[in-house]
Amino acid sequence: MRNAGFGLVLSVLPYAAAAEGFATLKGHGGPIMDIAVNPRTDVVASASFDNSIGLWTETEPAWREGHDAAVVALLWLPDGRLVSGGDDFDIILWGDSPQRLEGHKGKVASLALSPKADLIASASWDGTIGLWPVGGGPPRFLEGHDGAVNDVAFSARGELLSASADGTIRVWDIASGEGRVLLGNGFGINRLAVDRAGKWLAFGAVDGATRVVSLPDAAPLKDFSFDRRPILAMDQSPSVPLLAVGDGHGYIMVIDTALWRIVHDFHATLRGPIWALSFSSDGDTLYAGGIEDIVYSWPVDGLQNYEPVDPAPRSFQLAPETMGNGERQFQRKCSVCHDLSPGPSRRAGPSLYQLFGRPAGALPDYPYSDTLDAGDLIWTAETIDALFDLGPEHYIPGSKMPMQRITEQKDRDDLIEFLKTATAPQEN
Repeated sequence: MRNAGFGLVLSVLPYAAAAEGFATLKGHGGPIMDIAVNPRTDVVASASFDNSIGLWTETEPAWREGHDAAVVALLWLPDGRLVSGGDDFDIILWGDSPQRLEGHKGKVASLALSPKADLIASASWDGTIGLWPVGGGPPRFLEGHDGAVNDVAFSARGELLSASADGTIRVWDIASGEGRVLLGNGFGINRLAVDRAGKWLAFGAVDGATRVVSLPDAAPLKDFSFDRRPILAMDQSPSVPLLAVGDGHGYIMVIDTALWRIVHDFHATLRGPIWALSFSSDGDTLYAGGIEDIVYSWPVDGLQNYEPVDPAPRSFQLAPETMGNGERQFQRKCSVCHDLSPGPSRRAGPSLYQLFGRPAGALPDYPYSDTLDAGDLIWTAETIDALFDLGPEHYIPGSKMPMQRITEQKDRDDLIEFLKTATAPQEN
């Protein structure tokens, strides 16, 4: 188990235009991938690249640990249990005895609950949709897309809708498992939002398209597309007719779905993208997250008064000319997952402090993969060079390290020289 410390920090940015009410939730060790607000309790759940889930209230934030890779999808059940999906291909149903739901062969990108609350649908990059009975039992898997499935949503009539990198939205009959193409976009579709009354469907795509069609015939209703791509996040308010859309440029657009007009369109963060959006249960607050390890929240009334968030850039966003080549390789390949300090740290990977001469898998309280736990690998200049020459998936098959290589020998040499200094024991 990683660092068990946590903190809830509410702070107002020091901008003249930042009105009272802007707040931040700080404590994660990596980018924010999804946010879900419990509609009954207003507990905010945040999913992060640090493999963790944060549960935030005013005074009682807590961590949920269990995924072996980034957590990217969250869903609250009516009984108060949380469901999560991640890059480890698994779904976890949290409760007194958490249940791990296995069967996908790719990242679980999205989760949805059926209108009767008896079935969880999962979108996976293995090209399938999983159907998991809430009460237990074997899953079913729907096949038909020609690419990764990015999102799923249920219609008011109980039909399942899915969006895929193949550029289509499909509608599925749950009983038969049969699906048909509802519409084609030409570019991959990332996000869906379905009217609770069953009258319309909104979708966001890789090409920046934000479009609305009628249900069930998919006739065009509205087009809110801008030259800001891709669309990465959508959320519909549970209590007022508002739809929020986030994109790769750091903008958030809020649409009045009763009048079909844009009521807010603001540059939320100077360093995009916006990967996660969620309204509070009363629709008064909008939560967002992205490349920073912070959850932001704004009062919906008055969003136009806020200047874009401009926190200190993460290390991998710094200009190349500000650092040597070895440090640049570390920032590009390692810094999102690994810290150089003694710790403790909430990063997805273990600290690299005192790396050289350390057996792989040796740090206490870090959940290493079985491959590293059982291995006899020692970190040296030679083994680090081989790791990035061959790639972790080939050098240490079965490890949690992401697939990546540093192909140029000079770049690997410079990284190793940087690490020798940066990971050396610190003088007291």
